[in-house]
Amino acid sequence: MADFTVGDEDFRMDGRPVRLLSGALHYFRVHEGQWGHRLAMLRAMGLNAVETYVPWNLHEPQQGRFHDVQALGRFLDAAHEAGLWAIVRPGPYICAEWENGGLPHWLTGSLGRRVRTRDAEYLRHVDRWFHRLLREVVPRQIDRGGAVIMVQVENEYGSYGSDQVYLRHLAGLLRRLGVSVPLFTSDGPEDHMLTGGSVPGVLATANFGAGAREGFDVLRRHQPKGPLMCMEFWCGWFDHWAAEPVVRDPADAARALREILECGASVNVYMAHGGTNFAGWAGANRSGDLHDGELQPTVTSYDYGAPVDEYGRPTEKFWLFREVLAEYADGPLPELPAAPDALGAPVDAVLPEWVPLGEVTDALGGPEEETGVAPTFEELDVDRGLVRYRVKVPGPRRPYPLTVPGLRDTALMFVDGVRTELGAPVAGPASVELWVESLGRVNYGPLVGEAKGLTGGVLHERQYLHGVRARGLRLDAFDDAGAVAKLPFRAAESGGRGLHRGTFEVSGAGDATLELPGWERGFVWVNGFCLGRYWSAGPQDSLFVPGPVLREGENEVWVLELAGAEPGSGAGSAGAPRLRFR
Repeated sequence: MADFTVGDEDFRMDGRPVRLLSGALHYFRVHEGQWGHRLAMLRAMGLNAVETYVPWNLHEPQQGRFHDVQALGRFLDAAHEAGLWAIVRPGPYICAEWENGGLPHWLTGSLGRRVRTRDAEYLRHVDRWFHRLLREVVPRQIDRGGAVIMVQVENEYGSYGSDQVYLRHLAGLLRRLGVSVPLFTSDGPEDHMLTGGSVPGVLATANFGAGAREGFDVLRRHQPKGPLMCMEFWCGWFDHWAAEPVVRDPADAARALREILECGASVNVYMAHGGTNFAGWAGANRSGDLHDGELQPTVTSYDYGAPVDEYGRPTEKFWLFREVLAEYADGPLPELPAAPDALGAPVDAVLPEWVPLGEVTDALGGPEEETGVAPTFEELDVDRGLVRYRVKVPGPRRPYPLTVPGLRDTALMFVDGVRTELGAPVAGPASVELWVESLGRVNYGPLVGEAKGLTGGVLHERQYLHGVRARGLRLDAFDDAGAVAKLPFRAAESGGRGLHRGTFEVSGAGDATLELPGWERGFVWVNGFCLGRYWSAGPQDSLFVPGPVLREGENEVWVLELAGAEPGSGAGSAGAPRLRFR
């Protein structure tokens, strides 16, 4: 047992001053079989703690249906075994470039702007969730022999709101549920953010990527006493689909890290190891200073330009950070762990079988609902995935533009079975299908929780078309391998939208890179494990395949192609489409 406390100037472990040298590593972005290696890499870089968020929507994807909440506990045990303290950031909102900022779609869909406030119904759900979640945290606190030394109250709340009643409720809830280690908040070093996000009696920390002295000066105006800590030192950044990749110079990042430590502060490197947004859990942002502009979906890779890259390898930034951190570590740093196994030899996978998307949706989707107006994804209980909308254009009538104002996020339209551009003139009578795909819910700013789907209905000229039928296809429907196996597969059709299936042989299983030449946009599963979204828009042009997913001998791969490839471009050429693992 040990006693971790917050002093007037520093953190203390059993009364002895300590500096926290922490790194962010999200257990849900790393295959569990590789947690040990990644944690050992943090130790070798010179860190003494690991920080993780907890995504509510991952663990309660449908109201009342909990999914593997115990994973957090297993991760905290792994951190303890690795010799690291642990900082837990349970939300309920986490941002993290994660779908909906970690809030469940069924919650934001019903409550809207009432989330992240003192609203009684919202707090009832939070209380219920924390009662379950904290069972993984409380027994693993350092004063009970575990690794957990601090727990966060909400997350960057000052960037969103100013409801002090809400924040005080969360702090009290954590205490009532048994959290005895210090609580903290984290916000940008701005006056309005710190006044909105801080809680009296709770340690405030700051988040920034540079300018430590200026940032800590602002923090000191709001908190004259207590240890200084940069809870998110942004050493890199994340990428958006169809945008230029973001790169930070390693030497510049190392200088910024040194400045933090020279201020006598503690630090949490965000990210120490970013990992991957598996299974379509990547979030999205809105452009503009106020985050209310165009949608910017986040890519599958969460490499983040971190010192430990997506594959678990040390980068130039790793070695520079290790050099800086070694000056502040207690004793010599451990050696690096052995590198994970890599795929023995490149291998092509042929996908000779296929089921059209409509048949996949009929078999694996939810019930088809007919309503007056088009339901949203939230109303159809779809978090990640797509919705097929069907509607009739009455007739006879002359051609008018058929539009979908408020579309979120992207749609393909078919008129009497023919692919047609949105906004094109459509004459009646006609049958219209609209396939709408979510590209990730907004995770930061005032538009967190906005609905997906045809949020503004279907218009023919200025007239709403009613009697819309809709069927949702959740991405987690593919978790049922037995149901997938029962689909009516047939010979693959060139460039066909739908589910493609094939096998490949592996000799020397290990980490691999999956290349998808000619494919447009969709998702990939290997042996039932969803690697995430691919998209020819770039900048990401391949997917990370964790070694524990592959097995010696025969492996199965599925590709859900949602947009359709152009003829003559790999998947659209004659013969069965292919993938390449290397």
